[in-house]
Amino acid sequence: MKDQSGKKRVNLRDVAKAAGVSVATVSRVLNSPEAVTEKTRVRVQDVIDQLNFVPSAAARAINSGRTRFVGALVPTLDNAIFARFLASLERALGDRQLSLVVATTNSEPELEAEKAKGLLDIGAEGLIISGVTHSDEFTALIERTRVPTIATSYFDPTYALPTIGYDNAAAAQTALRHLHELGHRRVAVVHGPTRNNDRTQDRITGLTSFGQGMDLTWFEAPIGLHGGAEAARAVFADGRATDAILCLSDVLAMGVQFGLQGQGIEVPKDVSLMGIDDLPGSAVSVPSLSTVHLPVQRMGEQSASALADWVEHEKRPENQLLEAHLIVRASTVPNERTQ
Repeated sequence: MKDQSGKKRVNLRDVAKAAGVSVATVSRVLNSPEAVTEKTRVRVQDVIDQLNFVPSAAARAINSGRTRFVGALVPTLDNAIFARFLASLERALGDRQLSLVVATTNSEPELEAEKAKGLLDIGAEGLIISGVTHSDEFTALIERTRVPTIATSYFDPTYALPTIGYDNAAAAQTALRHLHELGHRRVAVVHGPTRNNDRTQDRITGLTSFGQGMDLTWFEAPIGLHGGAEAARAVFADGRATDAILCLSDVLAMGVQFGLQGQGIEVPKDVSLMGIDDLPGSAVSVPSLSTVHLPVQRMGEQSASALADWVEHEKRPENQLLEAHLIVRASTVPNERTQ
C-alpha cells in the first residue's frame, strides 16, 4: 500500500527488519513497552522515528484487542443542542484517549437499533444514546452484548441503563412559572414532534400538571426556524388573544420570532417569548431570548468521563441529575393587563 505521496507505506515488517528484531518484538514495543528491555525498546523506537512509521488503527486494535472508540446515537445534527453536546462529548473523550463516531437516528427506534448494531459491528466499546424510549430490538442488543451504554438528556434513576441528564418536566415548569410570575395567563405552547421523543413528552406533561389557572394552547411544529415561523402564524391565525408564547426549544423560539416579525407583531411589546435550551444565539438575538439553560456542555463532559470509566475500568456509573436554571432576558416582560 502507498501513502498520499505515492511512496510505499512503511509497515511492521519494515521496522522489524531495520531494527534487527522480530515483528512480535516491534508489536510489544508499541503495545506493551514494559515487556521489552530498555535497550531493545530504544533501538526499535529510533527506527520507528527514522522511518516515520505510523501504526494503523486496525493493527493496533488487532494487537491490543481495543478499538478505543465509542459511538453516539442522536436524533439529528440539524439541532444546535445536539451539536453542542457532541462537541463537548468529543473533547472530553479525547482527554481520555477515546475517539467518537456519531450516527443519526431521525428519532426512529428501528433505525437506532440498526445504527447501534453497525457501531458495535465495527468495534464500538461503548454507546451514548438520547432519552429512554427505545425499541425492543435495541434493548435486546444492549442486553445481549452488555456493551456499556449511557442514556443522556434525561434523568430517570429507575431506568435499566445509567442516565445523565436533566428533569425535562421541571425545566418546562421553570419556564412557565416565569411567565406566570410576570402575569401571563394565556400562553401558546410551541413544541416539536412528540412521536418517539420522551424529552418533549415530559416537558408537555410538566406543563399540563402545572395548573394555577393557566390557559394553554398547543402547537406542534417541526424543529427548526421554518417550523417556528409557521407556528407563529398559527398562534394568531384565529385572532385568539395570547399573552406569551412558550417554545420548548430555543430554535423554535427564534423561528417564532421571525414569524412574528413578518406579521408586524413585536416581542416583547405585543407578546412575551420564552424558550428552553439557552443556545449561544439566544443571548444575541434582538430582543435577547429569555430561556431555561440546559447544561448540555456539562452533560457531554460527565457522560464522557462516566463512559470512559465504564469501558476502561468496568465501573458502571451512577445516575446524574444536572440542574437546569432560568435565564431572564429582554423577550419577557410583565403583562400590564394583569398589573
